[in-house]
Amino acid sequence: MTSAVTPCASSHAALAPLASRLVDVESLPWQPTRYPGIEVKTLLIDRASGLVTSLTRMAPGTELPDHEHVRIEQTFVLEGHLVDRSGPDAGIECRAGQFIWRPAGSRHSAWSPEGGVFLAFFQIPNRFFDAEGRTTDMAGADWDSLWGAALARSAAPPP
Repeated sequence: MTSAVTPCASSHAALAPLASRLVDVESLPWQPTRYPGIEVKTLLIDRASGLVTSLTRMAPGTELPDHEHVRIEQTFVLEGHLVDRSGPDAGIECRAGQFIWRPAGSRHSAWSPEGGVFLAFFQIPNRFFDAEGRTTDMAGADWDSLWGAALARSAAPPP
């Protein structure tokens, strides 16, 4: 049995454990993040493992500040443009129809000069670093208390 859920989990309650879960993405509302001009639609989340799939929409000129890719992150650009603003790949551009993935442990900030929509897959959500030295997730929750256990489980050797 999986612990993964989708935003429309209540409509999936009567499904058999191994039945497919269809998500009507168009009907999901965009949720604001703590970063102005950046919104998300979470398509799947499994808090036990850290697995997250989401759509992210960035308004023109918005920046996703300094963050670490704790495990591999994969991003497919559906619309617009995404640019590494800082980090070892500063200046690398990813445009509509292109795919980029980031190794575990990589760190940077990203911005969208033209705006864009991105489909992202996280093995564990990114860790953000704020001015006070706290580490948080994209929603602003304490990263360690929310995702630390999933990270520990993913690092543990198989039984």
